[in-house]
Amino acid sequence: MHLTSELHLDDGVLERGFTLDGIPGLLWTPADASASTPVPLILLGHPPLGLSAMYPRLVSRARHAAADGFATATIELPGSGDRPARPALDRAREDLRRTMRAGDPVGDDLVDALVLPLVDAAAPEWQAALDTLLSLPGITGPAGISGGLISLGVRLAATDPRIAAAVLFAGSFVPRVTFDEARRVTVPLHVLLQWDDEGNDRETSLALFDAFASPDKSLHAHMGGHTGVPASAAEAAAGFFRRHLKKA
Repeated sequence: MHLTSELHLDDGVLERGFTLDGIPGLLWTPADASASTPVPLILLGHPPLGLSAMYPRLVSRARHAAADGFATATIELPGSGDRPARPALDRAREDLRRTMRAGDPVGDDLVDALVLPLVDAAAPEWQAALDTLLSLPGITGPAGISGGLISLGVRLAATDPRIAAAVLFAGSFVPRVTFDEARRVTVPLHVLLQWDDEGNDRETSLALFDAFASPDKSLHAHMGGHTGVPASAAEAAAGFFRRHLKKA
């Protein structure tokens, strides 16, 4: 892990840029995090739009988490930002845009081509980042994951025992294999659903929620489109992490 920048925000949060095996990332820690008083870690998921584009939202989420006593971190997704392009993913995204412009249904094969290569490439990278981050003084596990591509969140929650709780956003296309992985997820879950999300199939989201094996899972549905998540939803998600990660 190579640190590339360090910035003290006005609320005492320490923001550090880093690269890990050439992958850019960001780490935020509360002012009171130390080797003697380590804090739990939350991985901040995000859509594949690039860390620079997502930074305002990411730093806002990080500062709110720090106020609750959590460190947060994120890394650039494959094919995003300054990372090398992935032509197959670019073709799948163009196929999706063409399909949606035509008003045609988005088939399973297109969803698989759009999502699975990204998840297959990203999941090991996020796990490698978790290896390094949890070894730093001032940070402890187990960890949580919040937001981003729901299929990536499901993959991590199903396969990495260090993930103790997850807040997932039902706002992206879901491959068939993700349903199989959901049946292996047993950690506490807090799932957000925008009822009128223009880019999301509501019935698919409800079916995925039903597939989760977690005995402690809750679905929080709000009226409105993809970007209409109410401010109260953030506090509900924060309370979920306070209950589960602080207890852990």
